[in-house]
Amino acid sequence: MKKRNAFIGAILSLIPLGQPLIIKTGFGLSTTGLMLFVSENIYASNDHYEILNSAYEKFEKGDYYGAKSDFTKLLKIVPKFSPAYFARGVCKERLNDYKGALEDYEKSLSIDRNDYNTWQAIGVVKSAMGDYYGAISAYNSSIKLNSKNAVVYFNRGRAKVKLKDLNGAILDYSKAIEINPKYANAYYGRGSAWFSIGVATTTISDYSKAIEINPKFADAFYYRGKTKERIEDVEGAMSDYTKAIVILPEYKAVYKARGLLKEKIGDKKGACDDFKNAASLGDQYRIGWLQSTSGKWCKDML
Repeated sequence: MKKRNAFIGAILSLIPLGQPLIIKTGFGLSTTGLMLFVSENIYASNDHYEILNSAYEKFEKGDYYGAKSDFTKLLKIVPKFSPAYFARGVCKERLNDYKGALEDYEKSLSIDRNDYNTWQAIGVVKSAMGDYYGAISAYNSSIKLNSKNAVVYFNRGRAKVKLKDLNGAILDYSKAIEINPKYANAYYGRGSAWFSIGVATTTISDYSKAIEINPKFADAFYYRGKTKERIEDVEGAMSDYTKAIVILPEYKAVYKARGLLKEKIGDKKGACDDFKNAASLGDQYRIGWLQSTSGKWCKDML
């Protein structure tokens, strides 16, 4: 009930109508790293509460069409209510309707241009649409309004990576880490940027920090393994690949990488097992290779 009240409170917080509903808990409606924070004193009519209660239940069940419909009903009652546009945009984003989500986020901004969450949401949607320059512009606007949001720096860093601005991305990931030293994804992102640049020692350090924070971070183990393989730390690479597979047994890229490493050091049986596992998980190259002349040795191996 507390979680539901918090969700409803987040949307109701700006409706200055009717009887007070006192919410004792802070709230975050999260999507792609976005948070919508609210005050403790919430004023709304029972009709608003019922609509939002329905929206909450549908949103939690993954019924984003239904939740979107409820927010549309609310907007017919309160047409200038920016958080409802934001929330409906979140539903559309979950439905991969990025154009529709962008339209709602922009409507929200037309009412309140000082909402850094909405600017960030626009950045996320524009990134999803491949407009990385537009995404960075939106993230810049969000940062001007709130320079202490680690997530927006992380997201801007990701957009810069897409534009091959690796040094700029590293600066953004570093800022995210400065704000939140326990931000595993930011260490991972910065490590990946260093990986692309080719600085092995720093890459391994960042991936290791991400793993320290999140010991189940399969991608960090995988790419730390790839980095170790680059510097010919075969034992370390093999260990990291194996740990990634233990965490995520369906990670076909790791089977492929570990198989190639085993083949390189002469462990043909181990390599073959990994190639077959990759194929069983849908690796099209290995599926074809096993049917080819070059893969016959592995196909015939028991």
